[in-house]
Amino acid sequence: MSWRAQGLRTWLLQRLTAIYMALYLLLALLVLYSHPVTGFTAWHDLFHQPVINIATIFMFASIFYHAWVGVRDILVDYVQPQPLRFMILTLVSILLLALMLWVVFLMFGVLQG
Repeated sequence: MSWRAQGLRTWLLQRLTAIYMALYLLLALLVLYSHPVTGFTAWHDLFHQPVINIATIFMFASIFYHAWVGVRDILVDYVQPQPLRFMILTLVSILLLALMLWVVFLMFGVLQG
């Protein structure tokens, strides 16, 4: 695969994650408008539904991937020393992966409890 195709795939995935995030936001606002949620129990019951739970996990995965692509592009363009760029990219990737694991842990904790 050529570098152009890799860049095109990344560009397309970033656009698809943006579309998913917009659709999730619109549907979440629609659900919250039609069924107002007040109190912890109501929020817990809402996120206890597997469809909402999985959609939320995908939402956060989209946010983190979208952020990764944006931060990576900025760092590649503006941080010239290769070791510094590598160190920052490594820290950002570890942070985003840790946040994603935390979200998954929280979402599956809601399903179990």
